[in-house]
Amino acid sequence: MGSYHFFAIMGRMKYINRWSLMNNTRQENISEHSLTVAMLAHVLTIISNKRLGNHFDAEHAAAIALFHDCTEIITGDLPTPIKYASKTLRNAYKDIEEEAAQHLLGTLPDDLREEYEKLLLPKDPKDAYLLKLVKAADRLSALIKCIEEEQMGNREFMRAKTEILTSLRETELTEVSIFLQEFLPSYALSLDEQNFTL
Repeated sequence: MGSYHFFAIMGRMKYINRWSLMNNTRQENISEHSLTVAMLAHVLTIISNKRLGNHFDAEHAAAIALFHDCTEIITGDLPTPIKYASKTLRNAYKDIEEEAAQHLLGTLPDDLREEYEKLLLPKDPKDAYLLKLVKAADRLSALIKCIEEEQMGNREFMRAKTEILTSLRETELTEVSIFLQEFLPSYALSLDEQNFTL
């Protein structure tokens, strides 16, 4: 058996900071972000199952979300205004992400690679709706970051917060609307205001 580097490389997600064009009160790395997105994708899937009568795999959604930004270990975090500035840039970055994912998958032993390909490059038609929920969870995570920065007096994220919140409110995903109504308000409260007591 050889020596494989996949998980040591994954550990480097903590060195890649997000929001590089913004003045951050507190830096957020992609490791932290990925955990948040995984939790949010998990709850959106559970909401989908419990409230909307679906039968999706919440654990699979969370696993996809854990790895959704891991290619940034290679590419770095390209700021959203640049990544989505044009169709040409979007397509080019998508190709770069796929090549980076293939490179990362190459650091796994053959008998594990197929399982992780389902997470890094999910292409099963059954995952199409889960990918929408993961994308929504990614946007929710960005919104939460904006709220946290605003709570610390940082006005730098105000426009981003407005734009992200508007896009989430306009989404066709009922799961997101439920989360916004039932869970989002708490993010603007202090721990005392949340009545968190032991």
